[in-house]
Amino acid sequence: MEEEYAYHRPVMLAECLEGLNIRPGGIYVDVTFGGGGHSREILKHLTSGHLYGFDQDEDARIQSEKITSGNFTFIRANFRNIRKYLKVYGVNQVDGILADLGISSHQIDTAERGFSTRFEGELDMRMNRSGDLTAKDIVNEYTEEQLHRIFGMYGELKNARTVARNIVNARTGSPLVTISDLKKVLGPVAPRGKENKFFAQVFQALRIEVNEEMQALEEFLLQVPGLLNAGGRLVVMSYHSLEDRPVKNFIRSGKFYGEVEKDIFGNELKPLQAVTRKAVEAGADEIARNPRARSARLRIAEKPA
Repeated sequence: MEEEYAYHRPVMLAECLEGLNIRPGGIYVDVTFGGGGHSREILKHLTSGHLYGFDQDEDARIQSEKITSGNFTFIRANFRNIRKYLKVYGVNQVDGILADLGISSHQIDTAERGFSTRFEGELDMRMNRSGDLTAKDIVNEYTEEQLHRIFGMYGELKNARTVARNIVNARTGSPLVTISDLKKVLGPVAPRGKENKFFAQVFQALRIEVNEEMQALEEFLLQVPGLLNAGGRLVVMSYHSLEDRPVKNFIRSGKFYGEVEKDIFGNELKPLQAVTRKAVEAGADEIARNPRARSARLRIAEKPA
């Protein structure tokens, strides 16, 4: 079992499976395959059913080859294109969709991917390594205003403008290429005693911008109601409020902003119904085994019959 999780230990595995309410003959989609931890467990519950796994990362495709089940198909694509790619396989409706947002342990621990402040490596942060935009491009080519926007919006930095200005000033001498180059620039403006959290917020902002994570999430969510069969489930796990907020709002109202709309009789017009009133959180035992679970928030919704 531990060997199965060498690539990435899935968070709240039992809760995710329960949330999907798996039927043995159903059709399911794991839109964030990663190391395949969730997918392998879903497959154990299928007989005549089928599971489609999505991931844009080549490393995930390699991991998918370890699954030999005829009930499984891997699709190397971003989940923002879920409807288009499922249609290629003749799939128009499914019984459950799982999304475990964020990045895998493997991606974090691979220094050359540039995701972690703990290692030295080039500023990359692409989940799809064939993509054009890297973190290095952003810190060296974005204007001060553009940098201010992403650090404020995606990093939620209180001193986002100062950070942006420092980066622009520093790169005039020579480009910022590596993680240590960027940390050297950030050091003087990091809150004393909270440097690591500050660096993590900056890296989060860059990663979200590189991979268009918020746009991809919204595009994905808008397709979900049309893909789910009546009674089908959506299970989404997020790791920070920027991800959790649009998921929560979409389940609550079918929109990302504003109140739920109603018909002339006062009935709410929303495509999904929340299964759990509040987000599900990991228990103390799991957090002790896997500290990454501490920030996880799991939301479950169902398409009404």
